[in-house]
Parts: sequence; structure tokens; C-alpha cells
Amino acid sequence: MTKNELARELADDFELPRRQVVEIVEAMLDRITEVLKSGDRVQLTPFGQFKIRDRAARVARNPQTGEPVNVPAKRVLKFIAGRSLKEAVGTAKPGRGGAKKGGAKKGGAKKAGGAKKSAGGSKAAAGRGAAAGGARKAGGAKKAGGAKKAGGAKKSRGR
Repeated sequence: MTKNELARELADDFELPRRQVVEIVEAMLDRITEVLKSGDRVQLTPFGQFKIRDRAARVARNPQTGEPVNVPAKRVLKFIAGRSLKEAVGTAKPGRGGAKKGGAKKGGAKKAGGAKKSAGGSKAAAGRGAAAGGARKAGGAKKAGGAKKAGGAKKSRGR
């Protein structure tokens, strides 16, 4: 879709003269450009945000010859899509929304796992429990820690 096609559709939707809508669209784009030039970000809440990032100078390699190439520092434009835009387009990560809901359910399992951790004495597993996805990792740690004791006990019972 081009800028003129967008202006035409908006003019039809809002029953405004096309010339007036074109001026509004151009003014909005000019304002966004001015804000980005100054180094600020433009955040359009449900849609996404535009940011200017400074990239440091670095040494890269030419893939054909392997010789080092100096890449100068520069400013780059970055667009970060908002959650509603990602969901509308179908590029949202499926596990993101459910992680918060599932975390409340796993809270009881996490508390019960604390007793297993103290019995197992795994400091590494306790440290992982504090991470963002701690319920899942702690669950794996519980199984691994419990498998050592329970696994040995099961083997001795089975034999």
C-alpha cells in the first residue's frame, strides 16, 4: 500500500477531502521524522515504536577473502512491532501470553518443589528458580534432582 492509497482509503472512511487527508498523513510522517532526527523515540502504543540506535565501529571480515574490514559507527533506525500488531499479522510468539497465566498455576508446584530442592541440596537449581521462566526450569531441576535419589531407590527395588 502506498501513501496515496492509504490517504484515499482514509478519506473514504472518514468522508473527508482526499487532499486534506494527504496533508495530514504527510504532516504525521514529517513529525515522526523530526522526532527521530532529534534522537527521541516515537511510540505508537498498540502499533509499535520507532527508535534510533547508535552502532559502534567494529572490525568485520570479508567472507570471500577473509581480510578484516573496518565498519564505521553509524545510527540506525529500528522498528519494534507492538503485541497487537504481531498478533494481527500472526507473528506473535505463541508462548508469550500463556506464560503469565500458566505461572499462577505452577506457583503451588514451585512451593512444593522448594521442599525437594532443600532435600536435594541443589544450589544451581535454586538459582534457576529465580529466573523469568523459573517454574519450568525449576520443574526440570526437581526431576533431575529427584531422579538421582528416586532413580537409585527404584533401581534397588527393581533388582
